[in-house]
Amino acid sequence: MLNELSSGHLVAGGALLLAYALAYYAVQRTRHELRIRKIGGVHAPCLTKDPITAIAWFVCAAKSQVRNKTLEHYNSQYKLATPECPDCAEIQITPRERTLLTRDPEHIKAVLSTQFSHFGKGQRFHNLWQPRSLMRLMFTKDRVGDLATFEKGVSLFLTKFPASGETVDIMDLFYRMTLDVTTDFLLGANVDSLSNPQSEFAQAFNEVQRIQMMITIVGPLEVFIPRHRFVMPYIEQALSLPRNELEKLSNSDKHFSFLHSVARCTRNRQVLRDQILVLLLAGRDTTAATLSWAFYELSKYPDKFKKLRDEIINSVGRTRTPTYEDLKKMSYLRCTLNETLRLYPSVPYNMRTALEDTTLPTTPGNPPISVVKGDVVIYSTLAMQRRKDLYPPTSEKFEDPDIFSPSRWENWTPKPWHFVPFNGGPRICVGQNFAMTEMAY
Repeated sequence: MLNELSSGHLVAGGALLLAYALAYYAVQRTRHELRIRKIGGVHAPCLTKDPITAIAWFVCAAKSQVRNKTLEHYNSQYKLATPECPDCAEIQITPRERTLLTRDPEHIKAVLSTQFSHFGKGQRFHNLWQPRSLMRLMFTKDRVGDLATFEKGVSLFLTKFPASGETVDIMDLFYRMTLDVTTDFLLGANVDSLSNPQSEFAQAFNEVQRIQMMITIVGPLEVFIPRHRFVMPYIEQALSLPRNELEKLSNSDKHFSFLHSVARCTRNRQVLRDQILVLLLAGRDTTAATLSWAFYELSKYPDKFKKLRDEIINSVGRTRTPTYEDLKKMSYLRCTLNETLRLYPSVPYNMRTALEDTTLPTTPGNPPISVVKGDVVIYSTLAMQRRKDLYPPTSEKFEDPDIFSPSRWENWTPKPWHFVPFNGGPRICVGQNFAMTEMAY
């Protein structure tokens, strides 16, 4: 009898808890809906409306990343789009947590510039990373214009090519070279992955790159993703220098690195780790991926490769080392890099969190999209820059936007916010000049 009574109590208790949970969910959902209306806007087309379907969506997104199908998955989300909101969709995760997906240049402009104060990295980001206010210290023209680090990396890179006629994995070499250049510039210590591709640092860095992309994709499930601590030995080495020794180093000193510069300002290990790791993650992929795609595309178009090669030979000859000024003057080289970044932006997906209640614009004459404080906006420069409707009609002077065509840049300038490979607004990439100079070199 006692067992039966206990079982009955358990069933009743479970039913009460379930009823309470459903009531709580309904109340929170209603409050959120009222808040959306109070902001003065509307929903974007909704892909999921509850935690179960939202989790299924993020799992599907993670699978598409593993299969290298992220762009197809991202673009497929707009099948439910409406004429009023053709390039934005939303995912309802919990009653008070939404994620907005967009490929609309007006949304990117709002998030990064015109409504900059309304959006930030968000608490989830700051739980992982510290702000980047110290990053600009090393990206002066004098430091970037000193091409000795690039020359050392490129010279070793060229020795790794096999005999003529043999196949080479040039992408692997690019990723190793740019890792060496970036660590030399930032840490003052070249990890020498070109000569030792199996080095512990290089392998750990590759794993971190994979993990970082997965963290971005899986959203609230990122708590299940492991982290690495591979830069800490370099940080401990910098902190071992007494403050008076750090103060003696100057920006012009060949041994002065970004790590030394930051160590002058703070002894906080997490801040140092985050400043270095963010730049390492950005510094290697920006250049290595862009160069890999550039050579991939140029290999398909011998005439375009010849035009680029002729410009370089006419500018610096076959043996002279290019200067910073030489690189700036080569217009077709710049067009080639811009065209590569148009088709293959190095940061294809990014996100911001609403810091206050705000809105995003829709088509003229329609109400805006309400964005509640805490909502996450994921924007894709890759998806936006592949939208054919944002380009002029195809003609003799303007090839199909899907085609690699550096010459289009000689007669065409993208509209504002239609080409943002380095973001824009107050938080435009601080390493943009460094990346473009390294790639050009």
